[in-house]
Amino acid sequence: MRTFAGGFMTVLAAGALAAQGTHLAGAAEAPAPAEASRARHLPDEVYGGAWKAGHAQGVTVDRHKGYMYFSYTNLLVKTDLRGNPVGSVSGFTGHLGDLDFNSKDGRVYGSLEYKSAKAFYIAILDVDRIDRMGMDARESKVMSTVHLKEVVDDYTADMNGDGKFDGDTANTPDHRYGCSGIDGVAFGPEFDRNGRSGRGKYVLTVAYGIYSNVKRKDNDHQVLLQYDVRWWRKYERPLPESAPHRSGPSRVDDKVFVRTGNTRYGVQNLEYDEHTGNWLMAVYKGAKPQFPNYSLYIADGSKPPVRGPITGQPKPERGRLLSLLPKGLHHEASGTYGWESGGQYGLISLGGGRHYLTEAGTVQEDGVLKQTARAVQHRWTGDTPTPFKRLGD
Repeated sequence: MRTFAGGFMTVLAAGALAAQGTHLAGAAEAPAPAEASRARHLPDEVYGGAWKAGHAQGVTVDRHKGYMYFSYTNLLVKTDLRGNPVGSVSGFTGHLGDLDFNSKDGRVYGSLEYKSAKAFYIAILDVDRIDRMGMDARESKVMSTVHLKEVVDDYTADMNGDGKFDGDTANTPDHRYGCSGIDGVAFGPEFDRNGRSGRGKYVLTVAYGIYSNVKRKDNDHQVLLQYDVRWWRKYERPLPESAPHRSGPSRVDDKVFVRTGNTRYGVQNLEYDEHTGNWLMAVYKGAKPQFPNYSLYIADGSKPPVRGPITGQPKPERGRLLSLLPKGLHHEASGTYGWESGGQYGLISLGGGRHYLTEAGTVQEDGVLKQTARAVQHRWTGDTPTPFKRLGD
């Protein structure tokens, strides 16, 4: 993620726009009692504190043990569900992005970028060890990392054949699919399985960052990778930043494309919604005039990917294409569906049509500018243009 002009960030308040239009398929269904109960027993809001760090990037929750985890670009903060800080991890010189909790092993997974080293990792945090403030990611042994070769290959791709890597810039034809690295992460089922059935392997999905470049035609897809992390312990390494390692899977288990139009740095927050079986993708709006440039897209989990052309590539290319859910706002010229919503700074699906959306901002404390994050519970309405409504509104 990147900070934009003004330095102050906030998500769109759900319900601030008029609620109108049609509902999302499944939104009107009564939630399963267990789902509704789990959501009701979570607080309406959890404050992540104010910190001298980067801006909020993502959030995740361990419901069983009652902790929430906030990513602030170069800082991870652990709170209880009352918002009391109980631990923090600093020392990230790379970019720590979106987070998700792996219920299978009790650890938190996040995207971690070191663009200058041409290295991209999944950071895996042993969160039970985070028991005090000010722990160091490099020295406290709370973090291991796994390198993602597929991302590096696309990020460093020499698309114009001039024999050189142009670096961290959008102003180049290089970087396959416009890849700027990674950001959104989420656990859920394999794409080939019906999302709502819950069947199939429980895997990690990683979304590319995508550079904003309105002149290119080959950067109009969100790119999602899937990995079966059950075998990842053999790859996990600490990260000595003086010599970044390359220990990780040599190939992905799946790679799919979702055509949304170009966005600013791709999927900022990715989330799988067990209630509907769909994949939520919160983005910074793009700028291409031929697309509607929505801020929330939803991939239809009821339909497996189909092989088809990945449009706009310099050489004709086919891949696995995942469909957008045909609900919400619809831009007929491009065939794009989506909504106007927050979630770019943190998004958690709680089940039963409930979600946490993170509001991010800044405060001055004793003359020091600090970043804030607040996870606020919303219910899904499926209304257009804004599909979430804050509880109590």
